[in-house]
Amino acid sequence: MRGFPLMLRLAGRTCVVVGAGRVAARKMEKLLRAGARVRVVSPEAVEAVVEWARAGVVEWVRRPYHPGDLHDAWLVVAASNRTDVNREVAREANERRVWVNVVDDADTCSCMFSASVHHRSVTVSVSTEGRHPGLARRLREALEQDLADGGNRFVSLLRQEKSVQEGG
Repeated sequence: MRGFPLMLRLAGRTCVVVGAGRVAARKMEKLLRAGARVRVVSPEAVEAVVEWARAGVVEWVRRPYHPGDLHDAWLVVAASNRTDVNREVAREANERRVWVNVVDDADTCSCMFSASVHHRSVTVSVSTEGRHPGLARRLREALEQDLADGGNRFVSLLRQEKSVQEGG
């Protein structure tokens, strides 16, 4: 099933991340760049998350997930290292009608994080519907490099597509 591309305004809104490993930290970084208020629920955390908590950048609830932890969330990321916990988080999020990204199970997600490039006032997102995150990352990296170099390859591709559509 195809996803619906959407940009969310998360500034000042609570996003809950269950888990605090490397993958969770990458998701948190994206949420923080969007201005979200991030609450992380996890008994342990990688150093980046520990530092963010010390600095007051994220709220760290230092214990395992419990039902009810998703109260007041606008968006949830299930990124624990336990599939059963991630499924329980997804179940609660769905009951609360809150968007949930489950990092190890694309079929359980109600939303996916795209690989995005921001250049000046342009944002380009790439998604593989959660099926091939490595491919999405490589495409994002290529776009990012091209746009940083002036976007010549990207603009050339757009011109070729326009020419094909116009029958030229």
